[in-house]
Amino acid sequence: MSAIPSTALEIAAAVRSGSLSAREVLDDHLARIDAQDGEINAFNLVMTDEARAAAAAVDARVAAGEDPGPLAGVPLALKDNLCTRGIPTTCSSRILEGWRPPYDATVVQRVNAAGAVSIGKTNLDEFAMGSSTENSAFGPTRNPRDTGRVPGGSSGGSAAAVAAGFAPISLGSDTGGSIRQPAALCGVVGVKPTYGMVSRYGLIAFASSLDQIGPFSTTVADSALLLEAIAGHDGRDSTSIDAPVPSLLESLGQGVDGLRVGLVTELMGEGIAPDVAARVRQAADALTAAGAQVGEVSVPAAAYGLSAYYLIAPAEASSNLARYDGVRYGMRVDAPTTAEMNAATRTAGFGEEVKRRIMLGTYALSAGYYDAYYGKALKVRTLIVRDFEKAYADFDLLLTPTSPTTAFKFGDKTADPLSMYLNDICTIPTNLAGHPAMSVPFGGGSDGMPVGVQLLAPALGESTMFRAAAVLEAAAPALDEVWS
Repeated sequence: MSAIPSTALEIAAAVRSGSLSAREVLDDHLARIDAQDGEINAFNLVMTDEARAAAAAVDARVAAGEDPGPLAGVPLALKDNLCTRGIPTTCSSRILEGWRPPYDATVVQRVNAAGAVSIGKTNLDEFAMGSSTENSAFGPTRNPRDTGRVPGGSSGGSAAAVAAGFAPISLGSDTGGSIRQPAALCGVVGVKPTYGMVSRYGLIAFASSLDQIGPFSTTVADSALLLEAIAGHDGRDSTSIDAPVPSLLESLGQGVDGLRVGLVTELMGEGIAPDVAARVRQAADALTAAGAQVGEVSVPAAAYGLSAYYLIAPAEASSNLARYDGVRYGMRVDAPTTAEMNAATRTAGFGEEVKRRIMLGTYALSAGYYDAYYGKALKVRTLIVRDFEKAYADFDLLLTPTSPTTAFKFGDKTADPLSMYLNDICTIPTNLAGHPAMSVPFGGGSDGMPVGVQLLAPALGESTMFRAAAVLEAAAPALDEVWS
């Protein structure tokens, strides 16, 4: 058997040419999962039989002289809040125990049509609520770079699966940083597309006005490849943008000569670890060296993003999670009356963080408090959108840290929800604005753990964002390079 390439682009090319079979590629990745996932816990479910059937179908198409698609034979991990027909989808929550969706999410249909081999469902913070993947009903996921540390969240399983080499690409969801933050902590690429670029049909909702699905990968090119495969209009999602999918792969070699890049001052000061801030400045220098014009920019309302988010997102979650009532699907705890059954089911089925956010959101929406909390948060969201518009009048892209620190140790922040929420301070503003952003690995911190730098672009500015990401990837210091 030939050596298995490490990137999705290389695997797909080898499978399409017939020099490697999809079954060989799959078996190699299943062996890695079997050897190491007992320690990492990236997966809630490894779909061995389904993956082998998909690989066999790809190989049959190659043998028949057909092109299986741009992701031919590439193993892909799916966050376990993406519906998969007939396959358990849990959101890492007990309340969805035994539920097998009767349909596939649109993104699952699209990666299957592109020839990918879905290898398993990945662990997450329950209902995507968390920044460490410590809130899963099925135990925490561990960071492959240091198993004593968190992988970030909520898409920690998808990030860890790529970082550990279990799959070259994976899908996650990002409501307030849940793709970009774990990508930074695990040292991989993570992308949150423009809101509406990727269909949310079949994504189990957390906060519907913020949720977006996007890729993880080890390279910028692989993220471009996967995003091209899943993007595009879907009539089943009312928020889906009816616009052509940009040719992201073609943009990667265009460089940044003449591009204007703004370093966001509000996200470079208090709360950002010195080693992380130093790497971001080093990334700014790399863009300057490549021909970009880099300057400082202010996005004043970004400082209030965290406060607005933790009213808007829980409010939407309290509405979305009302459907888990023990009547229609999932867990049911029997009780004498319907109301008691509903309360007992939700008490037993939801974890502590989910309950905390439901209560926070219900309070924010309640009579007498709606205007003071939820209404005011929506006004702050509008201010954030306006401040970004002003920034993009002068700059093509913005640059910030992705996470304020490198990966922290298990248990360090679980006792203090506010300190946990602060992990999303750099990522949340983009979700509130609906714009694209991505995390690119850029060396390590003083502890030797990965640092991610974040590129932000205006709506539908993915092509420009990927151009700069490719430059940063090429200039990135090695993870083990001595920090100074």
